[in-house]
Amino acid sequence: MYTGILPIVPSAAKLPTLNTGAKVAALGGGHGLAASLSALRLVTGNVTAVVTVADDGGSSGRLREELGVLPPGDLRMALSALCDDTDWGRTWRDVMQHRFTSREGVTGSLDNHALGNLLIVTLWELLGDPVAGLRWAGALLGARGEVLPMASVPLTIEGLVKVPGLPGRLIRGQSLLAKAGEVEEVRLLPVDAPACTEAVTAIQDADWVVLGPGSWYTSVLPHLLLPQMREALCTTKAKRLLTMNLDVNDAEADGMNAADHLHVISRYAPEFNVDVVLADPSSIGDVGEFTQAAAMIGAEVVFGKVGSSGGNAVHDPLRLAAAYRDIFGGH
Repeated sequence: MYTGILPIVPSAAKLPTLNTGAKVAALGGGHGLAASLSALRLVTGNVTAVVTVADDGGSSGRLREELGVLPPGDLRMALSALCDDTDWGRTWRDVMQHRFTSREGVTGSLDNHALGNLLIVTLWELLGDPVAGLRWAGALLGARGEVLPMASVPLTIEGLVKVPGLPGRLIRGQSLLAKAGEVEEVRLLPVDAPACTEAVTAIQDADWVVLGPGSWYTSVLPHLLLPQMREALCTTKAKRLLTMNLDVNDAEADGMNAADHLHVISRYAPEFNVDVVLADPSSIGDVGEFTQAAAMIGAEVVFGKVGSSGGNAVHDPLRLAAAYRDIFGGH
């Protein structure tokens, strides 16, 4: 079993060609999931992204409200992260990520819409099946893996935000909750929403389940709040890897340290055990406290330099890929 600190892989270095053969289900949403997928695509040819569908802001929120569809934005980002590393794949990735901007003085109906969001919704309307639509979009990009929604219906996140000296303030909606301040309690609506059948199957059939990084309450935790998804995560025979954030003090986690993040997981899903927690040592204040918190969820801690060298709280795909490769091979 591999333990200890993983080697540093320079950003400019090429990762040795190594397909681990691991069947991986990667869970999360937004930029965090895109970071893990950008790394996983380098070390396995069999990755399935399971994406939160609670976004209600920006282009996704408008399409969700106007058309009653799943919010496509995080799904689009996951597809783009898995795109084939060829001129074809990179071009279609840029097409998917392109946003329209109205000319000055004009408020246009397409303003701030991502073309990929419109393309995905078009496929959904033509095919009548969100999973089939995402598979067609993935084929267009040459995606190295599959992208699936976490649930088959749009979800809403509702939470209490801490107010000093006062009862918590109730905030409804992912876009508001993510920037409202320190979150105390959170739940998904509808509480009995059905999980995507294909996503549940991917978790059950995986060799590894990778959860995180990402906004803890609005991208990571929701997978453990959806009853069918939580059951799949707790009963799968796959090994479970939790990837910690580089910035443990974003808006919704204000005042929390890395150990607190693990306590949140334990509090909401005490039956959920983790095999490995991957953390960059620069984001961990008290190593002893963090290691103890990891042990409470059954996890071994592996420290590795997985952040970019630019000083920003951004995961470096090559470094993260090297960490995943070593963990998959050593456990």
